[in-house]
Amino acid sequence: MTSALPQADLPKASTILASLGQAAFVWDIATDAMLWSDHLTSVFPDIPAESLASGAEFAKLIEPARGVRSDALGHSSPARGGEGVPYRIEYGVRTSTSAPVLWIEETGCWFAGADGRPARAHGIVRINNEAHARDEQLLKLSRNDPLTGELNRTHLVGSLAEAIEEASRFRTSCAFMLIGIDHLARINDAFGFDVADAVISEVARRIRTRLRGGDVLGRFSGNKFGLILKNCTVDDMNVAAERFLAGIRDEVVPTRSGPVSVTASIGAVSVPRYARSADEAINRAHETLDSAKRRRSGSFSVWRPNVERDAQRRVNIRVTDEIVTALNERRIVMAFEPVVEARSRDAAFYECLVRMEQDDGQVLLAPDIVPVAEKLGLIRLVDHRVLELVVAELAEQPDIRLSLNISPDTTMDPDWWASIESLMRAHSGVAERLIVEITETVAIQDIDDVRGFVTRLKNYGSKIAIDDFGAGYTSFRNLRKLGVDIVKIDGAFVQNIARSADDRAFVQTLIDLARRLQIKTVAEWVQDEESAVMLREWGCDYIQGRLIGLASSQRPWAVPAGTVLPAAS
Repeated sequence: MTSALPQADLPKASTILASLGQAAFVWDIATDAMLWSDHLTSVFPDIPAESLASGAEFAKLIEPARGVRSDALGHSSPARGGEGVPYRIEYGVRTSTSAPVLWIEETGCWFAGADGRPARAHGIVRINNEAHARDEQLLKLSRNDPLTGELNRTHLVGSLAEAIEEASRFRTSCAFMLIGIDHLARINDAFGFDVADAVISEVARRIRTRLRGGDVLGRFSGNKFGLILKNCTVDDMNVAAERFLAGIRDEVVPTRSGPVSVTASIGAVSVPRYARSADEAINRAHETLDSAKRRRSGSFSVWRPNVERDAQRRVNIRVTDEIVTALNERRIVMAFEPVVEARSRDAAFYECLVRMEQDDGQVLLAPDIVPVAEKLGLIRLVDHRVLELVVAELAEQPDIRLSLNISPDTTMDPDWWASIESLMRAHSGVAERLIVEITETVAIQDIDDVRGFVTRLKNYGSKIAIDDFGAGYTSFRNLRKLGVDIVKIDGAFVQNIARSADDRAFVQTLIDLARRLQIKTVAEWVQDEESAVMLREWGCDYIQGRLIGLASSQRPWAVPAGTVLPAAS
């Protein structure tokens, strides 16, 4: 059985509202008079009574838009049958310029008069500071980088698009800069990520203190900041860039691990003159930033049109399309260059060189294909196709040995390893007749990774050759550590040994050292008989080049003796 409280013991509605931090009102819109519930001062102790007496007086305290209450009533149609129209709004109230803003949530209904317009409203208001602060924090987190407090990438790019549109409309110029902290990875390695974060935050602060009103700063990526400078000419860009660079480099950054010296580089582009969209501006600023870093850390570069660069890019796009099409249409083929024993001149193996047949019957050589394929990320596809062709050739011809060149990325490509393992299992005896050539520059990038690559191949029974030896900085100690089988001496040193004492001394020394390490040697680019005799007498094991025969798409092992093969390169 439920017992009811006596009516006299029930608290007034206004008392209940006040205990909840709320107050009720009735607003006669026709007279603009506002009537409030009791205990109003306990809810809004700092708002004077006269400011709450009418809608107009109350509106004077409202921020940011004084008409927010009137607008809420005017933007919805009246309900049928005289029912109230609900509304909900949020606004700030400030009693004086020095007073903090009180955030108010107002929920109510308005009722229409005979003319259909709002005539009366009643509702409840409550202070909503905590909820508003929470919403503001969520908005800030969605817009700002948590480490630096600057705009995040999404909102930076949005601001850039707006700035370009505005500059185009009003025929003004502005600049977009990418500021990259130099060698941040070194700081990570030397001091830890917490120190690197401190550096990033300090660099952001230094940039921020040097901005003009209206300029926009955001964190573009880990070590890069994007900067939008409005009403900025090319001359202004140079002055601003030096101001930013000097502000970053002239004082060390204090961190808990000690002071850290930092520099930054800047790439910039004038918009909308040289970039009509945000993506174009970002790409060109990136390009110039990379150019600045390559030239010298701590420098500044501005994007300018370059006819040769644009022409080369058109060529790259065309060649890329041709490579993909050739792969799909099986027009990637092999040319074979003989490598012979220096003494007997008997064929030892054949180097397989990639070729691409074009629709017009012309053939692109490796120097036309490989650099572009490497630059545009297609080389792994080319290397996969070359591997298939070489293994198929070895499987068909059990009496030959072939070598193939692979690019730097392929040495660590798990898909390439999966392919070679599958092919080796499918074709017994092929691995022992395969020589894989890697360039000297690849061999020294990460000696431990390359040693693992070499070991895996040798476990299959394949041989490893270092190509273009002498063009880089590989020491013979590293050769021994890698366990390579063959060293191919860079042809740039071989081709002139008959005329150059320096080249003779260099090549002879390489051959002698390799022999002591029990590593076979191949001399590339052998042009004449005199050079071949010298190499044989010095103990070189194999030779290849114009004297022996250049690469041909015909299979030399299948050509009758005495036939002269046409050169393909």
